[in-house]
Amino acid sequence: MRALGHRMLDDMIDYVADIRDRPVWQPMSPATRQSFRSALPHAPTDLAEVYRDFSELVVPYATGNVHPGFMGWVHGGGTVVGMLAEMLAAGLNANLGGRDHAPIEVERQVVDWTRQLFGFPASASGIFVTGTSMANLMAVLVARRNALGAAVRSAGLGEEGRRLRAYTSKAAHGCIAKAMDICGLGSDALGCIAVDAAHRIDVGELRTAIARDRAAGLHPFLVVASAGTVDIGAIDDLADISELCRAEGLWFHVDGAFGALAMLSAELAPKLAGIEQADSIALDFHKWGQVPYDAGFLLVRDGTKHRDAFASPAAYLRRETRGLAAGAEWPCDLGPDLSRGFRALKTWFTLRTFGTDALGAVIARSCELARHLEARVRAEPELELLAPVNLNIVCFRYRADDADALNGEIVADIHESGLAAPSTTMLDGRLAIRAAIVNHRTGTSDIDRLIAAVLMFGRQRAAGLTPLIEVDAPPLAL
Repeated sequence: MRALGHRMLDDMIDYVADIRDRPVWQPMSPATRQSFRSALPHAPTDLAEVYRDFSELVVPYATGNVHPGFMGWVHGGGTVVGMLAEMLAAGLNANLGGRDHAPIEVERQVVDWTRQLFGFPASASGIFVTGTSMANLMAVLVARRNALGAAVRSAGLGEEGRRLRAYTSKAAHGCIAKAMDICGLGSDALGCIAVDAAHRIDVGELRTAIARDRAAGLHPFLVVASAGTVDIGAIDDLADISELCRAEGLWFHVDGAFGALAMLSAELAPKLAGIEQADSIALDFHKWGQVPYDAGFLLVRDGTKHRDAFASPAAYLRRETRGLAAGAEWPCDLGPDLSRGFRALKTWFTLRTFGTDALGAVIARSCELARHLEARVRAEPELELLAPVNLNIVCFRYRADDADALNGEIVADIHESGLAAPSTTMLDGRLAIRAAIVNHRTGTSDIDRLIAAVLMFGRQRAAGLTPLIEVDAPPLAL
């Protein structure tokens, strides 16, 4: 067991070190996919055999976001430091739902560091969750409890709840509408406000919508601003929205899934002016923070309001003055989960091992690479830039008569070639190739490789040719 464990560790460190020698991604063969269709394993299997299957059937067909050529969907690249911390957390097998033990103090320390980063008061609270989609849902629940009072947790929404209205921009992430749906308010209670040419929410339109709803007898209670929109990385005018929310008595929440951690960069932090006035912030350490998946986070300015939304006394969760069950506040008071893994440890290791200055420099570097990609697109007559470059996301496409269909084929060709992994999105009814540069391993050579691949496959597709693509990613060394 020990020797095999050492081998697994060595293999994964080699995997990360040699990642450039592998394709970014490759499709699974039907035979490989079929290998995962089997009966429940009643009998034991030797660990070495299970590990061999992992090496041969899982590793060659991973998502690819460890690779520097991965630029799709704002996935972070992770680090070996985070990987080792994850192994240590699994060894402790701690449940961070509650009770009195050091892993909870580690999480509390990361909460306090995050509070300091955003200039929140000492009374603020925070908690690790799976990702920003969950953090945004929890923020809506906190804002709902703040608007309707304690009765909403026992009696439900009632007539007053059915008159609640929330607002976000048309460029906001789809999880905001889903959060409204899940918490019983309904996605129709979310007003999606127009954006300006830079894809930021139109604050004038927002103000008008709030006034119109109040005049109609509705009850505005929440505004969700974006710090880095999902399509192009736009940052809403957080200072103006903060002032509006304060004047209107609305909960001000910021969806900062990847953009909020721009606060770590002295160069980029001014773009987030006003975020320090938010009532709550949702973010992912597993994106720009380079922490391995998953490490979402919710920060709430008023810890009492946070607890009021989730704390639920139970006899088996009785708090004592001493012993393992000591402590007045447990993490299960701040969210829906009682069973919680030790997500904080890989974040704690990452922040301490690299330091926030280095992480901020990586974030600034990814924006510099985006500007390099923007310049390369502008310099190629066959390519077209489709949106302003705000942070680390570049949206462009190959010029063609049937550009939507052709660019969709180009992106699939690039994926299957293993050269890079951009994603697609729709901007003003036009399909765009979307490159989100998040991985700390990505460099200018990876950007140039993406451009070369778009031009190569674009020319072939425009000429009516179907590219011949052959990729074979090796298993781990065994």
